Amino acid sequence: MKRTDNQHKFDALREEFSTFTFERQTVKRENGALSLAFDFNLDDRYHFHPTLEIPALYVFDWERIPGEQLQALAFQIGMTELVSYWKIACPKRVVVKPFSLTDSQKAFWKKLYYNGLGEFLYLNCISVSEDDLMQIESVGNQSFAKVDLPLEERTLVPIGGGKDSVVTLECLRGQMPVVPMIVNPRGATLNCVKTAGYGGNDFIVINRTLDPTMLKLNAEGYLNGHTPFSALLAFIGVLVAFGSRSRYIALSNENSANESTVPGTNINHQYSKSIEFERDFRNYVAENLNDKVQYFSFLRPLSELQIAKLFAQCEAYHSVFRSCNVGSKTDSWCGHCPKCLFTWIILSPFLSREKLTAIFGKDLMADDSLRPIYEELNGTAEVKPFECVGTVEEVRACMEAANGNRDKVNEILNRFNNEHFLPEKFEQILKSRLHV
Repeated sequence: MKRTDNQHKFDALREEFSTFTFERQTVKRENGALSLAFDFNLDDRYHFHPTLEIPALYVFDWERIPGEQLQALAFQIGMTELVSYWKIACPKRVVVKPFSLTDSQKAFWKKLYYNGLGEFLYLNCISVSEDDLMQIESVGNQSFAKVDLPLEERTLVPIGGGKDSVVTLECLRGQMPVVPMIVNPRGATLNCVKTAGYGGNDFIVINRTLDPTMLKLNAEGYLNGHTPFSALLAFIGVLVAFGSRSRYIALSNENSANESTVPGTNINHQYSKSIEFERDFRNYVAENLNDKVQYFSFLRPLSELQIAKLFAQCEAYHSVFRSCNVGSKTDSWCGHCPKCLFTWIILSPFLSREKLTAIFGKDLMADDSLRPIYEELNGTAEVKPFECVGTVEEVRACMEAANGNRDKVNEILNRFNNEHFLPEKFEQILKSRLHV
């Protein structure tokens, strides 16, 4: 991906804009639905009002959550949304008004912001340390309340429309009560849950809106880039878990997400999908909100290759899943991006070329224009694509398999990474599917 030297712009904007303020949040419960709104302020020149709305559903009982506890859950979402708007000008000072923050809480947010913006800083050629990125000041007069509510043996499974969340859903449904959760539904996410047999009242929908002023400023040339969406999904998951009385939040982040995008650095497009973030997040939630709710990635012990093998067996989904970000609005595979090519490659040891061509609409391996992307995926190029793709080792193993040597593929398929946070019953379900 092309890098642009925006260090001068970064420095100039930090001189022009001094303070980003989290002014307030509004939480409304009405007719079984829940809505959140956040007010952000950039030097009194620009104001941003992102929102989150959760329509009413049979599993929700928002009234059972005391007001101060619901405000605390909402605040975490606001703090995660904040970074998307702060990055427009990157002012050195961030003022948080709704609550007071301890030093350890500030440290959690600074680490998340810095590492979650690793790709943003790299592609904009910005050099700044974690300490110097921002100074967080909290001027609220109260700490946020811990959440003290009973939870049931129910599992939330966020659905992204790709192969990974399908595998999690297929492994868990039938084993326990499972409720799919979708942020901003689109064709692939809806088709995946419907293929799994869920009707319109059986899955959770979250509608998130971005403030149009941010999009306008992006178009005008202010700083822009990748932010840690999976961290936002994590805090939304915790809110929804208490609203639906669900003890477990089962993500679908694989072991491959831990690999740096830029070799030899900590820059990782998938930072908020990594085991490092998962550990930090679990500790933060346990210490500050509730130690009973369990957030973990069900697929963490697995590689992308192992997940691809399991997905290849889920034939009903082959025509409806989509992993292509470029084609997400049209519910299609663009056939020209790293996600498309990687998905083809990782499925190739398990599905025929004819089957893959039917899925993607063309033979991606016959497209010479994809050669530069292939070189990024297989480690020949200096940097991997800034996309959610697997490891260089996995890509090379798949290509060796295409040439008749499946030794490396078979070796990877027999692994089980024990660095994970799966509760024991979930670990046993996963191992049974792998026949471990």
